[in-house]
Amino acid sequence: MSEASVIQKSIRPQTKDTLKEDFQKIGIQKGDIVLVHSSMSQIGWIAGREIAVIEALIETVGEEGTIVMPSFSGENSQPELWQNPPVPADWVSVIKDYMPPFECDKTPTREMGKIAEAFWHYPQVLRSYHPEVSFSARGKMANMIVEKHPLSPGFGKDSPLQRLYDLNAHVLLLGVSYDHCTCLHLAEVWQDYPQWYTNGAAIIENGKCVWKEFLEIAYDDSDFLDIGQAYESQYHIKAGTVGLAKTRYLEMKPLCDFAYEWIKVNRQ
Repeated sequence: MSEASVIQKSIRPQTKDTLKEDFQKIGIQKGDIVLVHSSMSQIGWIAGREIAVIEALIETVGEEGTIVMPSFSGENSQPELWQNPPVPADWVSVIKDYMPPFECDKTPTREMGKIAEAFWHYPQVLRSYHPEVSFSARGKMANMIVEKHPLSPGFGKDSPLQRLYDLNAHVLLLGVSYDHCTCLHLAEVWQDYPQWYTNGAAIIENGKCVWKEFLEIAYDDSDFLDIGQAYESQYHIKAGTVGLAKTRYLEMKPLCDFAYEWIKVNRQ
């Protein structure tokens, strides 16, 4: 969405203070641990842009709280499997030979949105070391959440997602819906017989850039909207608006537990 379109649909400018008021109204409290998925254009025009959103979140949870965002770099993956868009077969070897290795302080995100891209650059933010599905965190529990992120499964039992679950974190869907709700991948990992495939990524190993292949779970978010709809039909969640953005704020643990049972019944 163009900036002109955002201005046109905005009644007034949003600011850090108006965003803090809205975050508090939707239920975010001091000390909360919040996994944030966001679309800045849905909020309306903001004085201070993505930095205002980040600082509003940080100030709302306070020093005892923690803000977490995905900082995925999806292009650092097996190129022969790319679908959006695919690349010619004769490009694959070149891509593997020349893909820069993942570096926490250097590698940009891909299709994460402006807020998430700005967040991993923000002062005192830590980023987990995973070439494709890293997470960034700032606050009291940041180091515990992002340290020692295993290569596979990227959303597994020792991943930042599992640690967020164990810490009773909340999920903020800010202008996005359940199809962006990364924590639902935990419910896939927990299944008795998840499907696996061979993934690959450029990483630094023993001081050198190498293309490393590894087994990974074939995650599938195609029914996440259905899971969210089913969950809301049975459980009350906090919903409202932040700026102009339709927003949900919900506990991660019951959502993931529900998704595990739903997938077990509804997926082949």
